[in-house]
Parts: sequence; structure tokens; C-alpha cells
Amino acid sequence: MHVREESGPGDTRFFVSDGPFDAAELARCAGAELRGSDAALAGAPRFSGIAPLQSAGPAQVSFLDNRRYLPLLEETGAGAVIVAPAFVDKVPAHAVALVSKTPYLAWARVASRFYPPPPVKPGIHPTAVIGEGAQIDPSAAVGAFCVIGERVRIGAGVCIDTHVMIGDGVEIGARSRIGSHVCLSHALLGERVTLLPGARIGQEGFGFATGPDGFETVPQLGRVILEDGVEVGANSTIDRGSIRDTLIGAGSRLDNLVQIGHNARLGRCCIVVSQAGISGSTELGDFVTIAAQAGLIGHIRIGTKARIGAQCGVMSDVEAGADVIGSPAMPFREFFRNVAFLRRLAKKPAQGGDGDKAG
Repeated sequence: MHVREESGPGDTRFFVSDGPFDAAELARCAGAELRGSDAALAGAPRFSGIAPLQSAGPAQVSFLDNRRYLPLLEETGAGAVIVAPAFVDKVPAHAVALVSKTPYLAWARVASRFYPPPPVKPGIHPTAVIGEGAQIDPSAAVGAFCVIGERVRIGAGVCIDTHVMIGDGVEIGARSRIGSHVCLSHALLGERVTLLPGARIGQEGFGFATGPDGFETVPQLGRVILEDGVEVGANSTIDRGSIRDTLIGAGSRLDNLVQIGHNARLGRCCIVVSQAGISGSTELGDFVTIAAQAGLIGHIRIGTKARIGAQCGVMSDVEAGADVIGSPAMPFREFFRNVAFLRRLAKKPAQGGDGDKAG
């Protein structure tokens, strides 16, 4: 099989683009200021797409958000470039500048203008199985081989991909997107919730008591609440609560392969990166970041805007605004002081010799 060389973002086999758009329209959607020489502004084309600095052409938009790529900016063929105010004078004369104090955010908005989410095609596939009493808004889409339980409520503009299982009583808010092979039970979802393929939401938590004859399962009687705008990555799992609900706060983003234990409560706009695990009954304040492969024991509190480093082992509360790393977790500066001390210690020559040994 012949594989074509890389052609840039937006392969037409997989993505459908809107446009073209003029520079003024892109500046409006990005919240950016349009600047450039009179010649560049007058000759600016209608832009048809986006591309990296090194491959962009005259009808494409690119961006710069890191000083290390300034050489690429100076040589780019892009017709428009999104930049911070500090880099405006580095934009080539042939290009217009879309100036923003937050270039990456502006880039996200422009990219979304060219490549918005695919439109929902309302309807229920004939292979789907719909339970008694389920309420599905006429504007929603239910894909092939889905199983929708009894009394399920699905809001306006919801898109449910193929092979999804939704348990009895689940509610899904408007404009949510449920990826293929998602299993969803004992859960209430707000609006604009996204579950990527393979996510498992609402299964029993890891709860058991020890008796004389072994383990006895503790009933898991809570729910999972996903507030508005939550996104859950592929193959991530969120256990339902045992007594109270497991809660994921509005706007939070969970990466792929994340585990959230029963009764955990995440505040607004938290970030949990891949392969991180949060044990049961742990609470996160708003805007907490948990980096990749971090592990948090149960029944602890992570304060607002705290940051947990990669592969960190968190075994006690973390104060608001703190940055911690290591296992057990400790403040960044303390951790790196310890690392430096151990390195110096390792470089010291061994003390004593054969004469020090007992005869």
C-alpha cells in the first residue's frame, strides 16, 4: 500500500473544512487585532485553511507561540500569522498579523472556525435498541448497534456514536457527544459533555469489607455527575459513588486512560493527564492540574490551583497553589534540592580502605 507524504492538517478523507474566510473575519473570531503593511492588507487573500509555519502557503494561517521558532516565522510562506505583540515586527512583509496576547487560544478559535465539529445528523439507526420510556430529542443522533436503556433522557443535539451502551435512567444534556463503545450507567451528564471512545462511566467502585471468610462487596449506591463542558478521554474510567456521588466539575478535562475512584470530587476546570489515578473520596479544588502517571491516595484534599507533577505519589493534603513532585510528594524546590544533594553525595570518593576493616 502506498502512503502519501505528510500533507499538513485537515486531510480531506477525514476532515471537512469551512471557508474560505477573509482576514477580518478570522481576526474577529480569534479576538485578535489585524495588522500588516498596506500592501499585505490590500493583497490578503481569502484564507482556505491552517498549516505549520514551515509548510504554510499564501492562503493559509499559521501561528507562533514560542520564541524558539522565530527562524521559522521569518521564513514562513503563510499569508497570515497569529502572534503575540512582542513578535509582530518579525512577521514577514508579505503576511498579515493577527495579534493576540494569547496566541494559542486565538489559534484554537481560528482552527475551530475552519474545522468545526461535524454536524449532528438527527435520527435513530434501525439497529439501535431503545428501552421502554426512553426520551430522545428529535434533533439527537443515535448510531448503529447502540443499546439505550429504559427511562433514559437524551437532550437536543446529542450525538451518540456506534456500539454505545447507556444504562437505565441515565440523563445526557444537550449538545453532548458520546464516542463509540462508551459504557455509561448510573450517571447524569450536563450539557456539552464529551466522552471519547471506550470511556467507562458509572461502574461499581472498588469497595469491599473483610470478613472471616474473605471479602464482601459493599453496595455502590451513588451516581456519577459530569457537569457542563466536561471532557473524558478514551478508555478512561469513572466509578460511581458508594454513598455520595462522584462529581466532575464544569469544564474539567480528563485525558485518555485516567482512573477516578468512587466518591471523588473534582472542582471546576481541573486537568487530569493520562495514566493518572485518583483514589476514592479524594477532593480537588478548582483549576487543579494532575500530570501524567501521578497517583493520589484516598480521602485527601488538593487545594485550588495546585499542580501535581508527573509520576508524583500524593499521600497527604496539598495546599492551594502548591507545586509538588516526587514520591512521596514534596514541593518542587525541596525535591530538586534533594536530587542535587544525592548527586553530590554519589560523586564523593569512598571513605577508608582495607586498613579500616576489622582484622
